[in-house]
This record gives sequence, structure tokens and C-alpha cells, in this order.
Amino acid sequence: MMKKLRIEAPRKTMALLLALTTALGPTAMPAFAASKPASKAQRPTATATPIQHLVVIFQENVSFDHYFGTYPVATNPKGESKFKAASNTPTVNGLTNALLTVNPNLNPVNGAAASNPFRLDPSQAVTSDQDHNYTAEQQAFDAGLMDLFPVDTGNSGSTVMAYFDGNTVTAEWNYAQFFAMSDNSYGTTFGPSSPGVINLVSGQTNGVIATLNGTGDEVSGGSDGSLTLIGDADPLGDVCSSSTRAQATMGSKNIGDLLTSAGVTWGSFMGGFNLTTVNPNGSTGCSRSSAGLAGTTADYIPHHSFFNYYTSTANYAHTPPASVSEIGNAGPANHQYDLQDFFTAAAAGNLPAVSFLKAQAYQDGHAGYSDPLDEQTFLVNTINFLETLPTWNSTAVVIMYDDSDGWYDHQMGPIVNTSTGTADALTGPGACGTAATALPGLNPLLTHALGRCGYGPRLPLLVISPYARQNFVDHSVTDQSSIIRFVEDNWLSGERIGQGSFDGIANSITQMFNFSKVRNNGVLFLNPSTGEKE
Repeated sequence: MMKKLRIEAPRKTMALLLALTTALGPTAMPAFAASKPASKAQRPTATATPIQHLVVIFQENVSFDHYFGTYPVATNPKGESKFKAASNTPTVNGLTNALLTVNPNLNPVNGAAASNPFRLDPSQAVTSDQDHNYTAEQQAFDAGLMDLFPVDTGNSGSTVMAYFDGNTVTAEWNYAQFFAMSDNSYGTTFGPSSPGVINLVSGQTNGVIATLNGTGDEVSGGSDGSLTLIGDADPLGDVCSSSTRAQATMGSKNIGDLLTSAGVTWGSFMGGFNLTTVNPNGSTGCSRSSAGLAGTTADYIPHHSFFNYYTSTANYAHTPPASVSEIGNAGPANHQYDLQDFFTAAAAGNLPAVSFLKAQAYQDGHAGYSDPLDEQTFLVNTINFLETLPTWNSTAVVIMYDDSDGWYDHQMGPIVNTSTGTADALTGPGACGTAATALPGLNPLLTHALGRCGYGPRLPLLVISPYARQNFVDHSVTDQSSIIRFVEDNWLSGERIGQGSFDGIANSITQMFNFSKVRNNGVLFLNPSTGEKE
């Protein structure tokens, strides 16, 4: 099976982001109001909620238990960032004492010994990547017993059972305290990054219409002969796509298509996307990278590129926008931009209605080339910046993840979509449930070839906004396509993508908000290095 690149990179602050915040300050605004538009093109459209701006920060490769398994209890040893939960903090479906001490997962070397979850401290933040392929993850679930992770997804044995607590992922625990989180949100399907990003923007991975370099383990045939993406194929046509790995084009619609048709501003913003930028280390183009103590990796990773899999929303040549006013609107960049364009546009008062953000690879949280502390720097700098803008009181930020990396999580999600094929293994060889075991009322268009086995692994989900419920844990079942559902309901009067998209059966995330009034204290500034309150 094709594995992800395992190259490590270090911590690095984003000085430019901090500089952008110095001239801006938060402005109180009433509910349902929007910031003054920078141009006629940026005039806000009608929305069903007070949210005029949604920023989706899509990070990499974390299971819920890997970051929040012991929430809200942190160990708090001397010399590490401190976390102490508020007395009224709700509990989560996390790692119980039984799961921590007599876990059902067995050691792959000594089958008689249990592989119990164990804590990693900040000095152990850099870890190896685990096996997070479509089939391996289903095998690790063992038909719901959740006991084969070291055997099937543990690339380094029992390391797959490791977790961090609030002394390492301090910022995310603090955001959970001050805003809202979910303990019941899942990957729409199983598998690595490419299925995750495609599920986020289109709600299903069926409909591959073109491939290059063969299909290998990345593209799988459905029962009706159609092709479904289940692995990390690069976008076909992207100038940075590898000439030696599988490439694919999707033929389905995505949320960008719907937003464009409705005249709603939107954009995808990816670290390293501008190929003319020269990094301090001299790297540029598709090989542009951020160097440091742990090594290097390309800042832009093609198989993380949200919208370059679709001809309608692609910017294969990475053409930059003609001006700041183009960002979010039609133009040469076709809504696909460098991450820096997001901060430039937002600082200029040109924040799009819907934005999808992907950090430079070394800050995206992916084990093997990033880590939780690099990720924390990016998250905190980005949210601190957004909280200084006049648009903050009409903004919601969602932090979510593309896949679990294979990290252990004890909770299996519901099977809302069955799948049968050689790559499936959840409930037996070649099977993920059966048509007879589908949930009552399941849309028959969502079975078998139209989307693969799901829901997949449980993933973290945080909602950060002056309208987010404070210190709230949502137990509703949601998935990656729940974000599409919210966008459709808020900006598009409930229009759905169709074509088998999971948006048709997904719950929204509206229950994580209180839209009756904006919070007067709806900002939380954190230290990007420690994750502690400023």
C-alpha cells in the first residue's frame, strides 16, 4: 500500500501573522450584522444564522482519544504548560480507567500482554506516522471490538495507543473550555487524507472520472463498476502532483460549485500554494519547504488540495489572484489561493464568507513531519488574528481533521453507509455491513458504490465563535460532511449537493451554537508557544 511521506519538520512561529494583529482591534457588533464590506463584491449575502464568515481549519491525522481521551483531566507535571478545567466542565466519552489499565488491545509482540494507552509529554511530541489506510483501519476496528490497533494500524507497535493531554495540546483544551467541542464526530469514511478532504467539500468519494499511473491502492471499483477514491492519489493536472504516484479527477459536484452559483464568496487557502514565494531557506516552487531541526517537507502537499480534484474548481497552475479584491470572487485563481492570501484579504476587510484553510505541512499536525506543538503555533496565531478583526462577531471557526492517522480510539461510529469490495474489512472480508444492516430510513442512493464504508474513525471537532456555546460538549453524531450541511443551510437555503453526498443524511453543527445573543466575552487570546491564556 502507498504510504504517506515520512519527513519531519520543526517548530517555527509565524511572525507575519503577529504583525498583522497589531493594527487591528475587536469591534462589538449586534447579532446578524456583518462587517463593513471592502467592496461591492464583498457585500454579505443573507444567512440563516448570525454567522457571516465560516473559517474551516482542516488539520491532519488525529483521533479523538489521541488528543482528548483524558479531557478534562491533565497530569500537570512540573515544567509543562498547565491546564486546569473549570469546575462545571462536562465529561466526554473518553478513556475510562478500565480502558487505560486493562485495554482489550493486545501487544503484537507478546499477545498475552495488554497494550494500554499511555501518555506522551511535550518532549515526545514528534512521533512516527501510523498506518491509516482504508482497509487497515477497518481491520483495526475488528467489527466493533476496537482491539486490533497495534496489529493493523500500529506502524511502530504499541505507539499507536499513545495520547496527549492538556499539557501538550493545551490550546485545543482551552478552546474546548471557552467554546464548544464534540465527542461524537467521525470521518465520513475510512482512509487517509485524500478521502478526508474530498468528503469535507463534496460529502462522498465516488465518481472518479480520470486516473493516471494506474489505480493501485488509491482508487477502488464499486459494485456498479464506478470508481471510488479510498487512498492518497494526487489531483490529476496539478503542476505539483507527483509523476510517479496515482493521480485522479473527481466528477462530482462540490460545495464550491454551489457557492459560486449562489454568488457567495469563498476560497481555499493552502500553505505553500504560491509557487513564486521564496522561503528563508531559499526553497521555492513545488519544493518550497520550511526547514529546521527535524528536517523538511514540502509546504504544499497535492493530495491535501481540497478543490484541485475537480475541473470546475481547480487552479492547476497555482495562478495567484490578480488583486486582493479578487480573493473570494471569480478570477484567475478560481477561488484557490495561498494561505498568506487569506491573511492579506482578511486584514484588508475582504474576508470571504466561507474559507477552507490548510496549514503549511510542518504545522498541520500530521505525525511524521509535524507535531502538536507546531500545530498549536499555527492554530493560536490564526485564531488570535481572527479575533482582532471587526468581523469576529459574525465569524465561526471550525477546527477539524482529515483522518485519524490510525491512532487508537475506543469508540466506533454508526454504520450509516455500507460498502462491499475487496478493500472492505469492517464486518468481514470484503464487507462493511450489508444492505440489510443499513440504518432505518437510509437513503438507498448512499449505499455501496456511492460512497464507501462509513462512518469511519472518531475525530476531534471544535467550534470557536462568539456564538459558540461555552464549555459545551456536543454528543450529537456528526461527520465531515456536517460542515457542508451547515454551509448549505446557512448560505444556500438548504440546497444539497446530491449525487450520493452524505450531506443529505448528516446532522449539522448548529447545536454547538447559541444564536440568541452574541457573547460579550467571545474572545480568547492564547500564547502560541504554550497554549495558555495570555
